[in-house]
Amino acid sequence: MVHQYKNNGYDIVLDVNSGAIHVVDDVTYDVIEMIDQSQPESYARDEIVSALSGKYGKEEVEEAVDEVQTLIDEESLFTKDTYENYIMDFKKRPTVVKALCLHIAHDCNLACQYCFAEEGEYHGRRALMSFEVGKKALDFLIANSGNRRNLEVDFFGGEPLMNWQVVKDLVAYGREQEKLHDKNFRFTLTTNGVLLNDEIMEFCNKEMANVVLSIDGRKEIHDKMRPFRKGAGSYDLIVPKFQKFAESRHQDKYYVRGTFTHYNPDFAADVLHLADLGFKQISVEPVVAEPSEPYAITEEDLPQLFEEYDKLAAEMVRRHKEGDDFNFFHFMIDLEGGPCVAKRLSGCGSGTEYLAVTPWGDFYPCHQFVGNEKFLLGNVDEGIKNTEIRDEFKCCNVYAKEKCRKCFARFYCSGGCAANAYNFSGDICGAYDIGCELQKKRIECAIMIKAAEADCE
Repeated sequence: MVHQYKNNGYDIVLDVNSGAIHVVDDVTYDVIEMIDQSQPESYARDEIVSALSGKYGKEEVEEAVDEVQTLIDEESLFTKDTYENYIMDFKKRPTVVKALCLHIAHDCNLACQYCFAEEGEYHGRRALMSFEVGKKALDFLIANSGNRRNLEVDFFGGEPLMNWQVVKDLVAYGREQEKLHDKNFRFTLTTNGVLLNDEIMEFCNKEMANVVLSIDGRKEIHDKMRPFRKGAGSYDLIVPKFQKFAESRHQDKYYVRGTFTHYNPDFAADVLHLADLGFKQISVEPVVAEPSEPYAITEEDLPQLFEEYDKLAAEMVRRHKEGDDFNFFHFMIDLEGGPCVAKRLSGCGSGTEYLAVTPWGDFYPCHQFVGNEKFLLGNVDEGIKNTEIRDEFKCCNVYAKEKCRKCFARFYCSGGCAANAYNFSGDICGAYDIGCELQKKRIECAIMIKAAEADCE
């Protein structure tokens, strides 16, 4: 499979199965476009030369055809898919758990409009995780991690700082267990910043491998979507704290994370606003919501959103040339390394390698499934009991998803989010179409940025 597109003055050709990316001239682009992807080996050279010689010179076209043939011979263009059989034994593999999302607090001091947890309460049940439940969760992770040494633990909510002492106690317990079991815990904290103070920052800088700071961009956008329960905005309170926190972490190992909605389809302005505030690690991503919600992104929004991604990508290229870089999470792409094939095929590992833990100790495939009893996997006392659901997630991969099979982005998005697929199609192997379209656009922009950066070297 080959995917071709033009972006910011670059003609880009992606060979999906090999991962090869070619930045080509117009004539080569047109030659490739004329080759039937179902039978690339049998293209008619004379027909291509004849068809394009009016637009370009005959010699130029012939040279381009020769270059394309060389790429085919080198197996970097129109390569065959050899990976489908690779995933046949996924279900048979032993389950190794590598990461937990600890819902340390099902409570929150904000009332964000789009919160999938219903303002931190997760379908009406407020609770704080006890140290005992958290301890059992870490013990479960260690016991089920096999030979894997590096383990991930996310402190999530709601708002984790509403249960800060338990966070600290669990980190201390984890550090004790590292020495006993030859493990290494990588802790992460997500916070809205309301309760953030110097003591918390100091602790996080010592113990948290990453921190996620929730902010939606411009003041008017942020305060509309992320107010306090009585309606006041939170922007003015959190921004100075986040700026101080980011600097204290040397502008690394954190990111400010925002959400854009139907209300701000010009979201590139929010990304650039955050960059202008001094943040170097930025993520602003589309809301996922029921179509009936007034803030939900619609198909009608897509053309403008595509333009915004293009605008943002071009601005990032411009700033790169001026030495004023920042990272945008959804444009970060590794063309030379990145995840192994197994990971590219199977995705985030939700329901198998990665689990969410409620304050009372129930296991779910990820935070977005919490509260849906159909996906209750077990608990910290008994372990995984619903192996049938776990096996469903084991078999969730790009080849199990019909729409992914024919999609150029499949080895980059790994099939997308299972929760979004389920919520919009009723099947974890389905698709969330709007999310897919946005993801494909982000990948195109990310590759273009790499091409532009290569030109600057």
